[in-house]
Amino acid sequence: MCTLHIEEETHLAAMGSRSSRTRTPSPMQMLRANDGELTLFDISWDDVLIPKMCNYLSVKDLFNLRSCSRTALRLAEAALEKHQELHLSGNNTRNIEMGFMVLARCCRRLEQLHLARCQWVTDELLLPLLENNKQRLFAVNLNECVNITALSLQPIIVQCKELRILKLSKCQWLTTGAVDALTLHQSKLVEFDISYCGAIGERCLIIFFRKLNKLTVLSLANTPSVTDQVLIQIGNFCRELEHINLIGCAAISDYGVHALSVHCKRLQSLRIQRCHRITERSLAPLRQRVHIDRPRPRQDAHNAYNLNDFYPSDFLVY
Repeated sequence: MCTLHIEEETHLAAMGSRSSRTRTPSPMQMLRANDGELTLFDISWDDVLIPKMCNYLSVKDLFNLRSCSRTALRLAEAALEKHQELHLSGNNTRNIEMGFMVLARCCRRLEQLHLARCQWVTDELLLPLLENNKQRLFAVNLNECVNITALSLQPIIVQCKELRILKLSKCQWLTTGAVDALTLHQSKLVEFDISYCGAIGERCLIIFFRKLNKLTVLSLANTPSVTDQVLIQIGNFCRELEHINLIGCAAISDYGVHALSVHCKRLQSLRIQRCHRITERSLAPLRQRVHIDRPRPRQDAHNAYNLNDFYPSDFLVY
């Protein structure tokens, strides 16, 4: 019996050593056998490197990675192609135009584009980026971009069907024609900023706000054409409005604010600094539910009023 057991154990050991000699080598063993080494770029790009690493790198980090090697360049540009947000607001560093041309060529899935106060942006630089990302863009911030024209708005207005946020503060090139085009093609905006845009007429704004009934945030600060009639249209048609900025709109009065108070039940904040024709007659009923940037004055006995007497009902029908 003992001899049989010994022979069986010897046979099993021989079989084990034979299978270990014929086992398929691992990739690491093959690389070592061929004097090769694993690198970062051997990890799956689409499954690991881009979603788990590159998505957490800033644009500056990606450009630094891009300059390391040809393979790193390809990885960085593949990551930029899937980039969803581009934040360059206030970035006016030297030679940034060259970097922006790379972004315009590589980025294909942008959803948010923020270029506020970028004085180097021109139509020639911006149009290729818009052309490559028009299908997904829902937020565009061009505040204080003084060196572009209404030409750059054309693809935004006509082709960006998912657009929800548009900021054009201090864009003196914004014309009545551009706003008319917005009225025709963009009815789903929820946030709109045309502060300091003096070239837009009152009638244009009245027509515009009749169509934009989904607005929740609106800034019209220091826009001369904003009148009580414009505010009445906002109150009648923009019932979802939550925040409105009317700072420096000298033409508006208590009549317009009353229209907002009556119809915009979701209003949360009202900014009316330097609107000297607006008094507590219209602000007092709002103070319990709306944040107003003008402090409440001291109450005086002679300031008592009757709202029904103050507002003629026929004025609110336009």
